[in-house]
Amino acid sequence: VAAPLPKLNNKGATDSAVAWRTRNMFGEKPPIPEYKVAAIQKSRFILLHYGTFKAGWDWLILLATFYVAVTVPYNVCFTVGGGRDEGSASRSPPSVSDILVEILFILDIVLNFRTTFVSTSGQVVYDARSICVHYVTTWLFVDLIAALPFDLLYYFGVHLLKTVRLLRLLRLLQKLERYSQYSAVVLTLLMSMFALLAHWMACVWYFIGRREIETQGSWDIGWFFFIYRIGKYLGVLDGGPSMRSSYVTSLYFALSSLTSVGFGNVSANTDSEKIFSICTMLIGALMHAVVFGNVTAIIQRMYSRRSLYHTRTKDLKDFIRVHRLPKALEQRMLECFQTMWSVNNGIDVSEVRI
Repeated sequence: VAAPLPKLNNKGATDSAVAWRTRNMFGEKPPIPEYKVAAIQKSRFILLHYGTFKAGWDWLILLATFYVAVTVPYNVCFTVGGGRDEGSASRSPPSVSDILVEILFILDIVLNFRTTFVSTSGQVVYDARSICVHYVTTWLFVDLIAALPFDLLYYFGVHLLKTVRLLRLLRLLQKLERYSQYSAVVLTLLMSMFALLAHWMACVWYFIGRREIETQGSWDIGWFFFIYRIGKYLGVLDGGPSMRSSYVTSLYFALSSLTSVGFGNVSANTDSEKIFSICTMLIGALMHAVVFGNVTAIIQRMYSRRSLYHTRTKDLKDFIRVHRLPKALEQRMLECFQTMWSVNNGIDVSEVRI
């Protein structure tokens, strides 16, 4: 039952109405943040952090962050660690996609200086000076490091320096709570993070294999040399496996270890490879708990309404059986229940609070 509207005079009527909408009949705050139902008073040059434009921009930055998280480890391990000349690799001109990502990161810094935020007291802050101070003291350093044009630094190992851009993933973890109510989005992000982790493990696994070839005493027992020896025996490899074949094999091993399948055709032989395999198994166990725990919760939310319907139907039939009601009354009660459920979808209107 909704609480009665308070009597309002002409002065402060709007503020009182807003305050009433933000509280229910018991004086408790609703799940919707107060700043989303309050009147907006801001400059037109200030962006709302929960607005449509900012949400779309955040998704664009999310895609750019995933692009960086995929390409940077691959370039570090397969380009620098793959036997190419590091200096020539660093002097190669940046691709168009890399330039676009750098532009997006720089524009994101500019927009963050004009984007509102929620203070610790739960109030949205529209003041431009307060917004700038808050951004400078929180995420400016991380965003600035990620936006530096490392492709222009020719003589300092550009691929290794670009690994600091992975700090942008910290911003991604901060924004995940905003989409926690959308099951499909959460499931997609979890699977993307799992695939991204497997990609990182594959890059490190290839890097270890290449370094074992260059190490005296273990160059002929590492997994990379083992694959090369099999391919040469079959007459399909000359000069070592291709970059594509090496990445596919590394990703195959990483996913086999993370999912605890472990077919054994690609295995760890040296001490370094065994230590990395142990770490991969431990990380895989942790990811299993996180991913499958969230998937279980999502599936329970999806079928919670159906489970509630069957539970209430069983309770009604038990009530009819215990009290031995006539068949005609039983049929009417079941039809009434099914009709009310189809209309209200199991929502009790008397329990809805405004």
